Amino acid sequence: MSDHPSPYSLRRRLLLWLMIPLGLVAVLAMMDSYFNARETATEAADRVLTGSVLAISERVYVNDDGKLEVDIPYVALDMLTSAAQDRVFYRIDGPDNIFVTGYHQLPVPEFEQKAEQRGTVRFADITYKQDSVRIAVMQSAASSGLHSIPYRVSVAETTVARQKLTQEILIRSALRQLLLVLSAAIIVWFAVTRGLRPLHKLEAAIGRRSLDDLRPILHHVPQEVGGLVQRFNDFMVHLSGAIQALKNFTGNASHQIRTPLAIIRTQITLASRAETLEEAKASLQTCNNAITDAERTLSQLMLLARVDARSSQTLTNAQINLSHVAREVTMGLVPQAASMGFDLGFEGEDDLHCKGEAILVGELLKNLLDNAIKHATGGDEITVRVTAATKDGTKWTRLEVQDNGVGMPKDALALIERFKRPEQSINGSGLGLAIAQEITTLFGGQMCIQTPPTKTGTLVQIDFRRSF
Repeated sequence: MSDHPSPYSLRRRLLLWLMIPLGLVAVLAMMDSYFNARETATEAADRVLTGSVLAISERVYVNDDGKLEVDIPYVALDMLTSAAQDRVFYRIDGPDNIFVTGYHQLPVPEFEQKAEQRGTVRFADITYKQDSVRIAVMQSAASSGLHSIPYRVSVAETTVARQKLTQEILIRSALRQLLLVLSAAIIVWFAVTRGLRPLHKLEAAIGRRSLDDLRPILHHVPQEVGGLVQRFNDFMVHLSGAIQALKNFTGNASHQIRTPLAIIRTQITLASRAETLEEAKASLQTCNNAITDAERTLSQLMLLARVDARSSQTLTNAQINLSHVAREVTMGLVPQAASMGFDLGFEGEDDLHCKGEAILVGELLKNLLDNAIKHATGGDEITVRVTAATKDGTKWTRLEVQDNGVGMPKDALALIERFKRPEQSINGSGLGLAIAQEITTLFGGQMCIQTPPTKTGTLVQIDFRRSF
């Protein structure tokens, strides 16, 4: 089974994350519509109930015997029965809730009685004969001229009509909400599809490229995708540099390894035909020297490939202590120089910093010293210096490698080229100075080769911008 998760649709995810909140809003809107519909239906029906209670209350009077009588206005009750499925009940009570007329079994809820609340209609939901009923109750009093007699009017109505009105309002509201949701869904789908169109165009543009086309993508993309395209372009630049470095390494290696292999093959043949042990040893020693040169060449080629790869990248503002790096490299090569008959030493200021990478700058110095050890014929001293310098108002950190050999031509720097050796040299691959030149250029430095003030030998001078 593959460890990679299965691909998913960005369009579906966007639609899902947009439609889920929209659906929740629609549900909340439906709940709000339901409560509003029920409140609207209830208020409309309660106004009719209030009208009936007031109409009946106006017909309550005190007769000549001092008792309450009611002339029921049945027209007021007919207003409540406009819906055939609803039924209407009423009840009038006298002082101390003594039943006067109406439906005797109609339960009337008890409300708190206050003098200032007389004439106020109150509502309650009750159950009567297993039906849900809405009842309106009003406390009032009828005057006989000498005194007043309190009474209570109650009018109740089943809730079928108001429930039906609530449903009708809710259905109409639901249809409107559904139409809005569907319209919003269609708009969102088209918006997401149109918004993702640049990605499809980018995919098509990349798909039309050949496999060896590693140029940066210049296709116009939205701002949100610009960062991704920029990272992809950076990767393409790095990949192009790495591939080019690999090509250079492969070509250079095939060019440089061919000669040592030919030497080794020839010397092995000579050793197999040698008539004396001394001849065989001499051939094997030549093989060993060829292998040593091949190892050094491969090491330089790998370093050169690394420099080629880094030259295509945006270098960071890394800082190094050049004095510290130069001293360590110099001390590490003292034994090798001594074995070749050179007195290698270091002099200069401490804690001089510059822009660069310790590993690459160290390799630069190793190549210069290796070049001096192998090619400074006729000399016996090699000196490494790190000093501060100022040119045209700019502060530099200067690295120098000086020997007292026969020297190099004045135009040696202009003639530096990969695999080209100075005319005075018979050893090496010609990569040392080329590597030093390329590393110098990589970090924005300046390199020159000149004759030292002593008029003998060679002085290689490299300036790096001082960091602080």
